[in-house]
Amino acid sequence: MANKDGHRRFGSIRKRESGRYQARYPGPDGKIRSAPETFARKAEAERYLSLIEAQMARGEWIDPDRGKIRLQDYAERWITERPNLRPRTVHLYRWTLGKHITPYVGGVPLNRLDTPMVREWRARLLAEGVSLTMAAKAYRLLRAILMTAVKEDELIRVNPCRVVGADQEKPAERPVLAVPQIFALAERMPERFRALILVTTFGCLRWGEVVALQRCDIDMTAGTVRVRQAFVEHRGTGLILGPPKSRAGVRTVALPKSALPVLKQHMANYVGEASEAFVFTGESGRNLWRGNFNKLVKWSEAVAAVAASGLHFHDLRHTGNTLASRAPGASLRDIMARMGHDSPRAALIYQHANREADQGIADAIDKAVKAARRKPSKRKPRQAPGDGEPAAEAS
Repeated sequence: MANKDGHRRFGSIRKRESGRYQARYPGPDGKIRSAPETFARKAEAERYLSLIEAQMARGEWIDPDRGKIRLQDYAERWITERPNLRPRTVHLYRWTLGKHITPYVGGVPLNRLDTPMVREWRARLLAEGVSLTMAAKAYRLLRAILMTAVKEDELIRVNPCRVVGADQEKPAERPVLAVPQIFALAERMPERFRALILVTTFGCLRWGEVVALQRCDIDMTAGTVRVRQAFVEHRGTGLILGPPKSRAGVRTVALPKSALPVLKQHMANYVGEASEAFVFTGESGRNLWRGNFNKLVKWSEAVAAVAASGLHFHDLRHTGNTLASRAPGASLRDIMARMGHDSPRAALIYQHANREADQGIADAIDKAVKAARRKPSKRKPRQAPGDGEPAAEAS
């Protein structure tokens, strides 16, 4: 805004030799700063200064020099300083950053990132063959990093990750085993791994949770399994024993009685007497690695034999979750507790699938009712009073 004598009250504008206009203004610290770019018209420079003045008045102004840090440098620091990240999560974040983010926009300063640039980056990922699921994971990681830059560090004013639908993934529907298939798959395993299949499935356990079970976690009298720790495979370090994925992951799960005889036999034949003895180990007694398990048990051949080709080990937990959601009277909180989730999002997915199945049953019943009503009645019509014999009196 200009004063009566023609001088601006806030900032200054000058015309450069190129014919474009440069806007300059003093920050709260008294340091003179220039707009990040020049303007074709003086009116545009004036609007820019008015905007900066208004931001300062509202306390929303951010020093542009702070946002000059490269995305790559800030993201690396973000991962390092992120509290309570599990080693596997750190590895996944660093891999995603180095594979799908840094090569494209890693050298861009934070204050130069905008929504069109983010949209172009995502489109390029998809054009180069990155799956929709992986692109969504990379987008969510970038959005989380930049949200910290906005909310906590105040390096930029607005998060540029505002591409509608970019955070959504549509993974393929995973197979669900029928109960006979579960037991058939267990029978296809080497004897020392049959109980592993049943406990994983009916207990709704993750791989890291089931291979971290110890004798003290099994209560054969109560028929329960206690989950209090999990193994994480970390490249270059090995197996790391730590807490479950979330606080809700610490839980006690009841197993169906039909699975207990197999587990009891396994405990007697393959588990040491010490309370800290691990329940599921390899032939050598060492802890199991996920990457070696499929080859060890000839997984592909086993799942094909039970008509479940393409089944992954993690689908056993998915099967267990589905069975739990179908149990009569199972509430959302019950399913969350069994799955080890502290967010209802995953449990709601299973409940939604169960409602769809229930609706299918209702539709089938309705179809049968309609078919029955269309059939002509073979009974003779009842005679009305006065047509032949009199009608019987009501008792």
